Amino acid sequence: MQIKRITLADYQQVTTLFDRYRTFYKQPSDIGLAENFIKERLENNESVIFVAFADKNGEAVPAGFTQLYPLISSVRAQKNWLLNDLYVDAAYRKQGIGEALLKAAADFGRSQNAKYVKLETAMDNYTAQRLYESTGFKKQEADNAFFTYRIDV
Repeated sequence: MQIKRITLADYQQVTTLFDRYRTFYKQPSDIGLAENFIKERLENNESVIFVAFADKNGEAVPAGFTQLYPLISSVRAQKNWLLNDLYVDAAYRKQGIGEALLKAAADFGRSQNAKYVKLETAMDNYTAQRLYESTGFKKQEADNAFFTYRIDV
């Protein structure tokens, strides 16, 4: 497995995964929308995307991704990061890809001198909660439907 931060030139490597991510959350499949959304985020420097590539018959194929958005703190004069999207294709789950993507996100935050990387997950997403907690994310708070997790970097 290899983790790579993609650039605008690479945006199509993640569009199918992004479409599957959206359908996982009960959105209709729309590969054109997925392609445009990812392309715009990268064109406008609005997000950072890491893609995990797995070996399939000697070829590196996109197996998962994470997308981070900047969180700006005026008081601290600092940029932190929101890990908004994390998805691993069903065929590649239970192989450490989610953990590797979380580590890449935390390492990236650290390299950017951020104080933290945070994320949210549904209260009933127990698998994700175990993954986040096993990689050092700490449960912070809850609203009616989501837990917030944070890792200081």
